[in-house]
Formats: sequence, C-alpha cells, structure tokens
Amino acid sequence: MKGVDHLAHERNKTEFDVDAMKIVWAGSRHAFELSDRMARLVASDPAFQKDGRTRLGRKELFKNTLRKAAHAWKRILELRLTEEEAGWLRNFVDEPSFTDLHWGMFIPAIKGQGTDEQQQKWLPLAYKMQIIGCYAQTELGHGSNVQGLETTATFDPETDEFVIHSPTLTSSKWWPGGLGKVSTHAIVYARLITNGQEHGVHGFIVQLRSLDDHMPLPGITMGDIGMKFGNGAYNTMDNGVLTFDHIRIPRNQMLMRVLRVTREGKCVQSNVPRQLIYGTMVFVRQTIVADASTALSRAVCIATRYSAVRRQFGSQDGGMETQVIDYKTQQSRLFPLLASAYAFRFVGEWLKWLYTDVTQRLQANDFSTLPEAHACTAGLKSLTTTATADAIEECRKLCGGHGYLCASGLPELFAVYVPACTYEGDNVVLLLQHIADRKRSLYRIQGKREEKKLEVARFLMKTVSQLGSGKKPVGTTAYLGQVQDLLQCCCDVQTAEDWLKPSVVLEAFEARSARMCVARAQNLSKFENPEDGFAELSADLVEAAVAHCQLIVVSKRKEEPDLTPAMARDESDHHNKDEGFIDKLQQDIPGKGVNQQLQNLCYIYALNLLHKYLGDFLSTGCITPKQASLANDQLRSLYSQIRPNAIALVDAFNYTDHYLGSVLGRYDGNVYPKLYEEAWKDPLNDSVVPDGYHEYVHPMLKQQLRNARL
Repeated sequence: MKGVDHLAHERNKTEFDVDAMKIVWAGSRHAFELSDRMARLVASDPAFQKDGRTRLGRKELFKNTLRKAAHAWKRILELRLTEEEAGWLRNFVDEPSFTDLHWGMFIPAIKGQGTDEQQQKWLPLAYKMQIIGCYAQTELGHGSNVQGLETTATFDPETDEFVIHSPTLTSSKWWPGGLGKVSTHAIVYARLITNGQEHGVHGFIVQLRSLDDHMPLPGITMGDIGMKFGNGAYNTMDNGVLTFDHIRIPRNQMLMRVLRVTREGKCVQSNVPRQLIYGTMVFVRQTIVADASTALSRAVCIATRYSAVRRQFGSQDGGMETQVIDYKTQQSRLFPLLASAYAFRFVGEWLKWLYTDVTQRLQANDFSTLPEAHACTAGLKSLTTTATADAIEECRKLCGGHGYLCASGLPELFAVYVPACTYEGDNVVLLLQHIADRKRSLYRIQGKREEKKLEVARFLMKTVSQLGSGKKPVGTTAYLGQVQDLLQCCCDVQTAEDWLKPSVVLEAFEARSARMCVARAQNLSKFENPEDGFAELSADLVEAAVAHCQLIVVSKRKEEPDLTPAMARDESDHHNKDEGFIDKLQQDIPGKGVNQQLQNLCYIYALNLLHKYLGDFLSTGCITPKQASLANDQLRSLYSQIRPNAIALVDAFNYTDHYLGSVLGRYDGNVYPKLYEEAWKDPLNDSVVPDGYHEYVHPMLKQQLRNARL
C-alpha cells in the first residue's frame, strides 16, 4: 500500500506536462524508457540497496562493492542486456567501482589505440570480464604533465620485448582506479626508449596479477593508496599504487595503432592519423559535462524537495509556519542551481552532437574543427565541474543543519563528485587552454598534455589575432566575426521585460566575451616575449575563458548531426545548424507548458550569471547600472513563476529514491519520521551505555581519574 504523498499539494500546482518534460530531460523517448526501466530494475533489487553504506568500515565497504559489481554482471548476463542497457544498470547501482575503469577507460583505450590484431586479441577477453583492466597513467610525481612521466619502456631487440621499469619513487603509478586490489591488467603509460632514444609516452598492455591466484606477478609491487575524502563515497574504489622492477612484456603489447616498433627497434608511423585518437578526448569530456548535470540535478532535487517540506518562522495566530522555499533568499540561491542543471544538460546534449560531427570529420581526414572541439570541451569541462561542485555544497547549506547528515545524501554526493574538478585536467589550467597561441618551443618544454591544457585560452587569443587576416571565425567563436559591432553596441534595455528578449541577452553575453578577449589580446601584445605575457596575465585570461564558456552554455543546444560527408563540406559549414539555446526554446516543444518553463529556466540561468559577474558587464560597458537593476527585477519575477513548478521540475529528473539516496529528498516528502528512524540505525545506538563509559566517563564523573587506566 502506498504511503501518503506529503508533497502532493506542491505537485497539484504544476503548470506543465511533467511526463513530457521527463522526455526532454532524458533527450529522447528511447533514452527515457531505457533509463527508467534500468533505474527501477536496480531500485527493486535488494542486492543493490545502499542503506548504511556510509557507516561501513573500509574492508566491509569494499567487499560490499565487489559483491554488487558481481551481482550487476550476473544480472546483465541473465537478462542478456545490450551494452547500452548494461551501462545504465551500472550507472544506477551508484557505487564507484573497478568496473567504471574497465568499461570506461581500459576498453576504450584498446579500441582507440590498439591495432586491429590487438583489438581482436584483447577485447573479447575484456568484454567477457575474463580479464579486468585499468588505466595506469598518473604517477606519484606527475599527473597533468603526461610528458613528465618517469616510468620507462625500453625495447630489448635480443628478446623482442619491452622492459617496463619504475626508476624512481615518484615514477610509481598512483591513483588509477581498480588498480589497488582488483585489476588483472592495465594500460600502462611509459616513456618509449628504443636504441637509446626516447620517443615520447605510449601505452602498453601489461598483466599485473595471476589469473589463477590473483597474486601480483614477479617484479610488480602494488596496493591501495588509502582512504579518500568522505564516508563511503569514493572509498568503494581501490585507487592503487604500482611499481615495476624490470618487467618484460612482448613487443606486440605496445598499443601500436599510431606508432609501431619493428623487430629491429625502429619506430614507424602508421597511416592512421594521430588526430583520430584525440576524438576520444572529446568524448570523455562530453561525458564529464553530462555527469555534471546529473550530479547537480541530484543535489538540486534533494534541496528543492526539502525546502518545500521544511517550515520555519512566519507563523501567525498559531498557523503553519512558512515553507522555506517561499523565502526569496532561498529562491535566489536555489532556483539558479535548478536552472544550471537544465542548462548543463542541454549543453551536454550539444556536445554529443559535436563529438559525432568531429568523429565523422576525423574519419574523412578533416581536422579543421579539432582545435575548436578541444578548446570547447576543455572549457566546458572546467566550467560545469567547478559550478557543480560548488552547487552541491550550496545545496547542502540550503538544507540547513540536516544537510550535514550523511542521511541527506549530500555529503557523500559531494565527496564522490568533487574529484571531477581535477581529473582529466585541473580546471584552472583547462581554462587557460582557451586563450593564447604559444610558440612550439613552449609546447616542447611543457609537453603534449600541457599543450592541450593551454588550449582553451590559447584558442580564443589565436582567433582574435586572426580577425584582421580575413579568416572567418566559425563554430563557438563565430560571434567574434562581428567584433567591431560588439565593441560599439549599446544595450537597449528600457524595461525589466526587455531582458526576456533572446537577442538582448545574447548580445550582452557576446559583447562581454568579445570585449574581454580583445582587451586581453591587446595586453598580451605589449609583451616582447609571449610566454612572459601569458604567465603574467593568466588570471585575466581565465576570466575571458569563463566568459566565453558561459556564452556557449547560454547559446548552444542539442543538434542533429550533419550527415553530409565531411569532405563535401566547407569549413564555414561547421556548426551551420547552430542556433541559440534560447532561440531553440522559441520553437514548438511538445507538452503543455514545457516550453514556457524551459524559457523561464534559461533566462534565470543567463540573468543570474549577469548578476554574479556584474563587474564584467559593467566594466566592459556592455550594460549600464540601471539595466543591471532591471535584470535583477526580472530575476525576481522569474523566481515567482518557477516557484509553483519547482517540485515538478525536479520530478522531471525521474530519479528513484534508491538512486537519490537521500532521506531529505524522498519523493513522498516524509522526511522527519524517516530521519528519526535513520538515526537509530547508527552503530553507536546499538547499546544504551557506550563502550568506554566505564573506563573514561565514569571516572570523570566520580572524580577518580587519578586511578583510571587511560
């Protein structure tokens, strides 16, 4: 029998078709139906329950994770799930484990960097989980700077083998998930040395543990690196340490899709374009942006539902107190986060289109759009992960003291998510990828990974520097083609309602970004040495990168791939179907009231950014103080319009209570009885008098500490 829905009165206020919004959020009816089916399958299986995870000790926690991973694989086989269905099932199990790296990094690395022969040998084993792999790149001494890795792979022509070795303590592989206790194999990244010459960092398939007794192979030392931040959280993952003492592997276990080492030890470039592998990076970052919208939406769902349940102050004549969600201060902090969740979702959908487009072009040897794709995905990865980590913490605070309880789900959600700000590139460094075109000598000094990390900042400055050459900016920088107009335009907002005009919002964001880019480029030109200028102005360049990336989120939407053969398209056709995200919302979106709610959310996202970064808009002369005040007036109006629909907008995420993992965010709003019930499950409450009372507390109370055994 179903319980009482304590949020029914909120859901009765809804002004739009929630089921239609669920499909919009999922991206398609197919995606909605598949994800909904897998979510309910996991939620209904007692083997996947998450209760008490934060109370477990590390060994028990890890063993429980292994059990769930094994049960998930068993169900995948029993139900004969497709690869897509299996991916959703693992996602809804909602527990970081070795399988994340096996399916998410090990297999893609072999597919992307292995030859056809290598794929035929290793992929069937990996797909059947007959071997379990991880991705061993990061070392104790080097993370982002891949070219600084110290592990070596020296070719021995006498035996036709590579000798894998860790020459220093800092060359120890450090952090790879799944490495510590589970993985049998790894893609190990090491410095390739043949005939006494180095040839950069390359990947090698290395067996780590026996397939019989799971013991490390001779010459290999490995283990777990220890507890991480938070209870439960990422401590379900065996992030590991690994060292090699002159381990030998066959020559054919070097991933040789791009570079091949012959029997004689010669390095031969294959006919496969190196850039084709870089498309994987676009895919990984696109996935990270999609994950940001998921994590943020989970936190917002919890905070929104609890804000509607919680009542504080405002009682008159003994009546009910005011719902926390009705306070404007709560709305001004919560609703922009709700809007951000939707905005990040849609820019993630657009990135899927971008990945498809780039992949098609790369396969046709068209590399023209790759620099922009790298810059764009690097910037959006940085922007969305930073905003999401901050937003989860803000949602915790929006839930008051109860948000600090593990039962709220927010502490663990934060602890699991926050590493996203540093993996796949530190976020501040990634933003610097957008700004300056530095000399190749600097690239050689800093290495390919750092070249990538300078791309976001570099790309913008390069685009600005080419404006006078007649080369037309395309894609996300197309607006810079009207830079003269954007430098001179004046915002014509006269009333608060004018801020609901798409052209007004887009012009303000384009003018802000263009003026900041031009100003930074002018300042850079004053330095004789570009490297000195870049170092000195890096903080300013980051600000310009942020402005550009925020413009992308405001203006981009999901696109259908252009199936025209890439070679038949002109470079100017890149993103030729791009429309402003806000413009997209002027179209007919199915479902009563859905379009209006999305418009409200998008304007909240844009105008809240304008408010938050008001200094940029005022200092560049994009708007006046009066217009800024009108934008705030419009924001308050939008909050009022969102208010009756807030619960329904988070219901549209379609998260089960199992996946949400929060007493505060329960669908039925029955928070207080469940929170009280949850408290008694703590091990401290197993006994009325705590262990240690008689040894330590009783002597204090009786003034007998001198005789106590401490």
